[in-house]
Amino acid sequence: MSFYSYKNANPCSCPGIISGSALDGLQEKVCIQVKRVYDSCLQQEQLDDKEVVITSYAMVAGNNCGCNCSCSSGPLGDPETVTPTSAPVPPITFESCRSTTTEGTIRNLTVERLCDRPCFARVRCKVDVPIDILFVDSRCVEYIGKGVITVDKDVLLSIPDESIVPYCMESMVSAICVAGTYEGNNTFKLTVCVTVILKVLAQVEILVPSYGFCPIPPCEEFAENVCDEFFSLPLFPPASLCNNDEVSISHAACNSGSCGCGCRR
Repeated sequence: MSFYSYKNANPCSCPGIISGSALDGLQEKVCIQVKRVYDSCLQQEQLDDKEVVITSYAMVAGNNCGCNCSCSSGPLGDPETVTPTSAPVPPITFESCRSTTTEGTIRNLTVERLCDRPCFARVRCKVDVPIDILFVDSRCVEYIGKGVITVDKDVLLSIPDESIVPYCMESMVSAICVAGTYEGNNTFKLTVCVTVILKVLAQVEILVPSYGFCPIPPCEEFAENVCDEFFSLPLFPPASLCNNDEVSISHAACNSGSCGCGCRR
């Protein structure tokens, strides 16, 4: 079963919202190795007429569009691909595109510390966002092409002081196309919505309070048991959540003849 299944017999030892004092149940201080985020920033922008060259392509397996090319795979999922038996035959029609991973590639990185703003630096870099482009040729054969969108960044970030263990820069990315056209020579002109998160990280060992090891519940096999949800309900109606003062006022109102909601004389 899941940590969050109603069948879990010991929900208090599972991840979730703390009820009562957060100090209850703390057992030890644990040293864990993690990537600490010293600073990060997010930028979202629309790139118009962005030219992207596909470096490789593959055919989409099981394509049954037919000769009118009226069907489209829509937003890209994870379609099965096969080695192309022939090159796409023009004219080529753009269908959709999106990023293939959440990890961007940072290059041409420069970090310039600012004298007038201690701990801050001007961070300039190029972030490469890998994308898949779905397109169809004149025979209604669907292809997926691999390309890269490059985004220039020039931002201010808080940078930690020098240390034996150095900090590093990482990026989290996401991109999806709004529109696109084929320009020829394996080049597409795209309108893309891009999200880039830059992070200043360092691999550190940090001391944190711990509730001990997490007990892993056994897996719950999926089954169409329509009665399970009903059987999970309480046997009797739960008591009202009103406090004693509200209950007293309600009773007084009923006794005086001014019955409110839920009162019966």
